[in-house]
Amino acid sequence: MCATSLYSVLAVLSGLAAVLPVGGMRVYTSGDLEAVNGTDVRLKCTFQSSSPVNPSALTVSWNFRPLGSGREESVFFYQDRPYPPPEGRFRKRVMWAGDIMGRDASIIVREVKFTYNGTFSCQIKNPPDVHGNAGEIRLRVVTTASFSELLILALAIGAAIALVVILLVVILSCRKCKKNRQRGHEVNTDEEQQQQQAPRRERKDPTACDPALAMHLYMSQTSVEIDSSDGMISDPSTGDPSSEEEDGSDGSDDEAGGDSD
Repeated sequence: MCATSLYSVLAVLSGLAAVLPVGGMRVYTSGDLEAVNGTDVRLKCTFQSSSPVNPSALTVSWNFRPLGSGREESVFFYQDRPYPPPEGRFRKRVMWAGDIMGRDASIIVREVKFTYNGTFSCQIKNPPDVHGNAGEIRLRVVTTASFSELLILALAIGAAIALVVILLVVILSCRKCKKNRQRGHEVNTDEEQQQQQAPRRERKDPTACDPALAMHLYMSQTSVEIDSSDGMISDPSTGDPSSEEEDGSDGSDDEAGGDSD
C-alpha cells in the first residue's frame, strides 16, 4: 500500500515537471515596430538566463509569421555562429547584430518590404534553460514615417544643428578674444619701443641766460663814442683814469706854452 502511494506521488511530480518550465529563460522584445519601406530595421531581442551562458550550446531561432493566411518560415538561426537563411523571402536580407555574452540576440532586416508585414518571434535556449517564452515583434511596413517619428527626427536634427552652431560661436569668440589680446599686446609693445627710442630733451636751467640776449645786454652796457670830425670810433668814455690825467697835463703845458708865446 505504501509503495503504491509512493509511485503515485512520483508519477504526479513527473507530470508536473513535464508541464511546468524547468529553466528560467526570459526573452524581451520591443513589441510593436514601424519601419519605412526600403529602409533597414533592427529587431531587438534580449534575454536573461538562470544558468551561465554557454556560447557553444546556446541557440537563437528567429521565425516569421505573415499577416493573414500563410505558413511560418525561418528567418535566422544562431548557434556558435550565425546561419542566414539560404532561401526564401529573407535570403541575403538578414544580418546578425547580437552579442551572446551580452545577452543580446538582435538581428537587422535590410530593405524591408510590404511583404514583411507580420510577426517576428525570437526564441532562445541555453541548456539547461530550454523552456521559456518566445519574444514577439509585430512589424508594420509603411510608405512614410508617422508624424511622431518625423517629429523625433526633426528634433534630433535641430538639436544637432544647434549644438554645432553653439560650438562654432564659442570657437569664433575664443579666436576673436585671442586676436584682441594679441593686438593689445602689440600696441603696448610699440608704445614702449617708441618711448625708448624717443630722444630725451635737455632740461634748461631757468637761471641761465640765452647767448643772444647776453650779447645784447653786453652791447647795451658798453658805450661807444664816435668822433664827428673824422667818423672814427673813439675810446669809450669810461676810460682809464691815468690817461685822463696825462691828457690834463698835456693841456696845461699847451696852455703854458701859449702864454709864453
